[in-house]
Amino acid sequence: MKVRTRFAPSPTGFIHLGNIRSALYPWAFARSQGGTFILRIEDTDLERSSQAAVDVILEGMRWLGLDPDEGPFYQMQRMDRYREVLAQMRAKDLVYPCYMSVAELDALRERQMAAKEKPRYDGTWRPEPGKTLPPVPEGVQPVLRFRNPTGGVVAWDDKVKGRIEIRNDELDDLVIARPDGTPTYNFCVVVDDIDMVITHVIRGDDHVNNTPRQINIFRALGVEPPVYAHLPTVLNEQGEKMSKRNGAKPVTQYRDEGYLPDAMVNYLARLGWSHGDDEIFSREQFLAWFDLDHLGRSAAQFDEAKLRWVNAQHLKAMADEALAPLVAAHLAARNVQADDRLPALCGLFKDRCDTTVALADWAVRFYAPVQPDEAERDKHVTEAVKPAIATLARLLADCAWTKEGIAAAIKQTLAESGLKMPQLAMPVRVLVMGTAQTPSLDAVLALCTREVVQQRLGHA
Repeated sequence: MKVRTRFAPSPTGFIHLGNIRSALYPWAFARSQGGTFILRIEDTDLERSSQAAVDVILEGMRWLGLDPDEGPFYQMQRMDRYREVLAQMRAKDLVYPCYMSVAELDALRERQMAAKEKPRYDGTWRPEPGKTLPPVPEGVQPVLRFRNPTGGVVAWDDKVKGRIEIRNDELDDLVIARPDGTPTYNFCVVVDDIDMVITHVIRGDDHVNNTPRQINIFRALGVEPPVYAHLPTVLNEQGEKMSKRNGAKPVTQYRDEGYLPDAMVNYLARLGWSHGDDEIFSREQFLAWFDLDHLGRSAAQFDEAKLRWVNAQHLKAMADEALAPLVAAHLAARNVQADDRLPALCGLFKDRCDTTVALADWAVRFYAPVQPDEAERDKHVTEAVKPAIATLARLLADCAWTKEGIAAAIKQTLAESGLKMPQLAMPVRVLVMGTAQTPSLDAVLALCTREVVQQRLGHA
């Protein structure tokens, strides 16, 4: 059996990290098993679905490298197929029309709750041998309800939660088509999973209540349901379910904030799955290790500080030439044009940074004017040190513009002025880079142009 998984988001809000984890695991399982990963957009909620939300789904998945093998498929483009299956179900007496109005259904539920019963449809319009149905009301378009099995249980072995059994008596007859004939969510999902030959459904545990209903529809259509794995919720830093309402950011915002896609995959993978004590791993290692047997059963909590740490580790390990285009994009957004120094700049500063935005904050100082911090300038650029700065500027005008040549000029300045290295380096850093804290001074100056260094030292 070839593995076929799917990610089936609803474009009713911008996709966040909690959502995208439900794409990561089916993608990883398909890749690890040599299977097929399918993207399906469940857009039947016309009032709340938006093209902007679809765009963020597609953009976020593209950024993270979670490319589908098939799709995206859109449920709204499959309506003819759903109606075809509904007609087949009517012909097989698997569904029946129900004329109970919304007001009647509400009143029924109120009576049930008053009697401390579980609110549910009571089967008023379900045809049974010997049963007399109420008269059909005039001018009322019925819904179609699925004949849920009576008696027995519906059960499955969940790859995360273990064995789950639900008594059929707890499930009422599900509405699978509205009065205007449009099919409902649980029905569409089953038809899609059958047509797309889905073997494993890996999704959030907010769908657990839908699963027994979907399994019964699968079996009514003569198809064995797929393997299910229901993932625990991702909580935000306050311990609440991650959601846009609770401040979750669109996935694409992390890209804009300078996170690396491989670091995001690494961090998200650990939000509900583990491989021993391994914290930092590549995408290739993740795919080699991933299986459904090590999915966690407890809710995972998002921690932005941990995410930044993971990102910093990937940033440090990334080749300077690969980092440079990412940093160049941030510079371009600030109307700053980078040049061939950028890979070396990335190499010099990446150990100090946890995002590519932070790296761009350093790089921009080499391409655009800097404004020294006034407090640091007052502290370090004193009258006593200005003669030494002038000496260094004079020596830098003629030295070889290499790290070694600049180091020699600094050494000669120290000898002539009688200063210690920090007494000279701090004010030079403030003038040239705008801050007293930088990597090795000779390495920093060597990556500036001679003209820029002379100009900035002239502001002493």
